Amino acid sequence: MAIRREDVAWIAELARLEIAEDEVERTAAELSRVLDFVAALDRLDLTHEEPGNLAPTGTPLRDDVPDGERLDAARATAMAPAAEDGYFLVPPIVEHLEP
Repeated sequence: MAIRREDVAWIAELARLEIAEDEVERTAAELSRVLDFVAALDRLDLTHEEPGNLAPTGTPLRDDVPDGERLDAARATAMAPAAEDGYFLVPPIVEHLEP
């Protein structure tokens, strides 16, 4: 499925991403390849396969043990566009709500 430049611009706007003008064509091509791959997976006949048959087996799981590290509020908000007193500041979604 071919993704157009307009589609890339629209997706970038929805995701609040900045894509340089010279990267739009490459991004469109990459997204097209991803969608083609998903379409190929969709064409696979898996009617006789149990859901767990395709999952890897024997993969060891890690121990779920906390490492003792904590992310404090100052470090978490250090790179935030806006923060105050350890909280993220975000713009309001609904500004004027009237019944």
